[in-house]
Amino acid sequence: MLKVEKQDREILVNPLFRTGTGFYVLVFVLLGLIGWGVYVYIRQIMVGLSITGMQRPTYWGMYMVNFVFFIGISHAGTLISAILRVTQAEWRRPITRIAEAVTVVALIVGTFQILFDLGRPDRLFYMFLYGRLQSPLLWDAVSVTAYFLGSVTYFYLPLIPDMAIIRDNMPLDAPLWRNYFYRLLALGWRGNKTQWLRLEKIVAIMAIVIIPIAISVHTIISWILATTVQPGWHSTVFGPYFVVGAIFSGIGALFIAMTIMRWVFSLEAYITETQYQYLGYLLIAVTAIWFYFTYTEHLILAAGQLEAEFPVLASKLWGAFAFPFWLMMALMVIAFVVLVIPRMLPSQLEKIAIFQPRVAVASAVATAFGLMMVFLPQEQLIAAGISDDPNGRAIFLVVTVALSIVAVIGSLLWLKRHLVTSTVIASICIVIGMWLERWNIVVPTLTHPRLIPWGVWYTPTSAELSLTIASFALFILMFVIVFKLFPPIAIWEVAEGRIIQQAQDKVEMPMPDSSMPPSRQWREWGLFSRRR
Repeated sequence: MLKVEKQDREILVNPLFRTGTGFYVLVFVLLGLIGWGVYVYIRQIMVGLSITGMQRPTYWGMYMVNFVFFIGISHAGTLISAILRVTQAEWRRPITRIAEAVTVVALIVGTFQILFDLGRPDRLFYMFLYGRLQSPLLWDAVSVTAYFLGSVTYFYLPLIPDMAIIRDNMPLDAPLWRNYFYRLLALGWRGNKTQWLRLEKIVAIMAIVIIPIAISVHTIISWILATTVQPGWHSTVFGPYFVVGAIFSGIGALFIAMTIMRWVFSLEAYITETQYQYLGYLLIAVTAIWFYFTYTEHLILAAGQLEAEFPVLASKLWGAFAFPFWLMMALMVIAFVVLVIPRMLPSQLEKIAIFQPRVAVASAVATAFGLMMVFLPQEQLIAAGISDDPNGRAIFLVVTVALSIVAVIGSLLWLKRHLVTSTVIASICIVIGMWLERWNIVVPTLTHPRLIPWGVWYTPTSAELSLTIASFALFILMFVIVFKLFPPIAIWEVAEGRIIQQAQDKVEMPMPDSSMPPSRQWREWGLFSRRR
């Protein structure tokens, strides 16, 4: 019988067998949204894609945007978890299970978007039967299938010891089907030396194999666009741009998922600020890389001044798609500021009274009032009896700027003290911004085709919005079900990490004798070998 520590049993095992009212309410609401989506999809099959906003030449719309988005956030788990495992980052242990679950669920929901986009879903398998090897669509189908199978395997292998732990430590009143379920998934695991060696070996191999597969998936998705001659798509930078964007959105989705699990299961003792700090450094680096690729992509379009491509850029900068483009940029800037600036502020500023949270909130309110005073017409100010001094507007402006500085610095200092909250705010901005980025890549190009001299417009219909909402509901429902059956943290990995940490704490590094000459000290520390 496999043993588990009391803390792990109370926090990670027992909650799997307790179900509250909130769980049933959440499932009921999600099933209602999914049921409505099923109804809309059946109606779409019966009526056809005419109920969507897609028309010639905008053959792709919100469904394709959702497909690229969900495949992108699937990189949260397998790719990030595999990289951290290969690099032996010990702080990864509490978040690997959540990351890998995000991957599997996102891949399933992303695949459904292809079905939504097909007018004849019964012909889906024709791609495998009659597909041409020269087509990136066939490459994409093969790579996504391989990625899904690899991700499911990579998710299941570390689950085996935990299934055996739950099998041997489940409550006595647990349902009988759960007993059979965990026994089946445990595969007779007993935790002997041979089993551990085989498991570590196969997990290490899968971690290495899954990385190029994950990179190839989003690269091939970008090739579906880049291998065409559509304006704005025919670019060699699309491959790395899509991969970076996938990792970017994946980390943001992982932050949101692990924060929700941390709050629901009270995992503060497992998922600490260490994970937020180190993974936040990775997110900052990827954010900078994403800004670089975004600037490069649009710089090429602006510098080229090609007749077919420049209207696509113009529609983003000041045309019909300016709002989603600049909203995306604003969200990314906010995320970068929230992630970077609080870390750079000196801690001494927290002791200054004007930068306390209450003062910051009051300054923000006063700033809003000052802006109203600045932009109101002078006649209305005089009529209201507020000020008849022509210089009053300038005074209001100076005071407003000063108050806004106090509000901003106070807010950033508050975010510095609340690392988890600041990271979640940045992650929400990133996830929304990355969905908008997919929109800004797909839709503007299709509404400015090369062979049609006039522009066309695309507006998602209620059918597309309904299936999009149902897709997100399905994502949440599957995520909830996964962690109703499996512990959100790999129990055996956390226990192994404790043993490693205890062993490291017992190691004492002797200080070198200061009386020794430097050359001998270096030899004692093994920096240089003795000459023979």
